[in-house]
Amino acid sequence: MKTVLTITFNPAIDKSTRVAALVPDKKLKCSQPVFEPGGGGVNVARAIVKLGGQATAAYFGGGYTGQFFTALLAAEQVPAVMMPIAGHTRENLIVTDDTTRQQFRFGMPGPQLSATEWQQGLAMLDKAMDQASFVVASGSLAAGLPPDAFAIAGQQAKQKGLPYVVDTSGEALLRAARSGAYLLKPNLSELATLAGKEQLTGDEVAAAARSIISAGDCKYIVVSLGATGAMLVTNKEVLRVQAPVVKRLSTVGAGDSMVAGMVLQLVAGADIATAVKYGVACGSAATMNAGTALCRLQDVQALYQSMD
Repeated sequence: MKTVLTITFNPAIDKSTRVAALVPDKKLKCSQPVFEPGGGGVNVARAIVKLGGQATAAYFGGGYTGQFFTALLAAEQVPAVMMPIAGHTRENLIVTDDTTRQQFRFGMPGPQLSATEWQQGLAMLDKAMDQASFVVASGSLAAGLPPDAFAIAGQQAKQKGLPYVVDTSGEALLRAARSGAYLLKPNLSELATLAGKEQLTGDEVAAAARSIISAGDCKYIVVSLGATGAMLVTNKEVLRVQAPVVKRLSTVGAGDSMVAGMVLQLVAGADIATAVKYGVACGSAATMNAGTALCRLQDVQALYQSMD
């Protein structure tokens, strides 16, 4: 059976813990850490599986941390395609201060990839796409990869007739947008960068999205608006989807959960408006969980049913 293939160029093991108070120059006692496989595309695959769908996570990985990363995915029953590298898979640290309830995220740099590793990875991606119905590329770029890596993966997907969804930022997003994609999911800041502006307000948001659709042969742009929801823009319509009100404990994984929900609905044959609404429910559900936890199916169902 065909699956959603997700691509993560710079995955990370997310290590989450808590301290009574984050203070300098003291040895702080941490809670028992929680380890989770992370990175944009990996989180999308994990969320799709949690929601009852089928997804395969493709990612560059290496070293003892790469082996642990794969084991963490296996524990969640997420099929994996690890594209081997000589370097070690990176680790991130998320610390919650129980006194202030503030969350601190320490993102470590990833390994340096060689040109050979990149080419070998592309060959593995090409093969993995033969079993896919959708391709999602999400997250940041590892050092050593070309800035048009997302665009190159998109060309592979296009050659196989597969819808390609992109969620990244900076130069990588700009190049992917120019090369065309089925769906882009920028936030307001990322959309402003694509449009060559410092910020966007009001009607400028839809106009900027439409200009990118026209210039890059993209079909849909879904602008993430954080706690307020999302805006769907096509070449013909604009739809605002209001997010349900929830008690937010953490925003980590909300964007990835949103992408997972949208893609899952699109794979099932839903129209784009329904997909975006379900995606917003998934993103909101993810914020109800502490640490780096993704959305839970029961929360998503309840929130989706409560939305107009």
